[in-house]
Amino acid sequence: MLKDFKEFAFKGNVLDMAIGVIIGGAFGKIVTSLVNDLIMPIISILIGGLNFTDLKYVITPKHGDIAENAIAYGSFIQNVVNFFIIAFCIFIFVRLIEKFKKKEEVKVEAPKKADDVVLLEEIRDLLKAKK
Repeated sequence: MLKDFKEFAFKGNVLDMAIGVIIGGAFGKIVTSLVNDLIMPIISILIGGLNFTDLKYVITPKHGDIAENAIAYGSFIQNVVNFFIIAFCIFIFVRLIEKFKKKEEVKVEAPKKADDVVLLEEIRDLLKAKK
């Protein structure tokens, strides 16, 4: 069972996926900071100093120990903005990777023939020339 687990855990695809998830999580934090700390304050200034995270529709206000019941649509708007920025950044990143892959494919040379194959082809060409 341990051997099977090692084979599964150390396959290239699983490791690639794990690395992608870790980098994606870190990338998500960077984009969230970009949106929360740079983009949304600028949008807030443009629309009159409104903070999106404070936007909500109060269904029942707070009464004593009973918490407020509200629909926090401002947080939803901010998360939608986060999603679109992350999706756009990933799209650009994937496009760049595809361009690099295409350049690498062009640089790859045709595989060299084995020495015995080259020798046999030369013999064949000599025999054809004698006819």
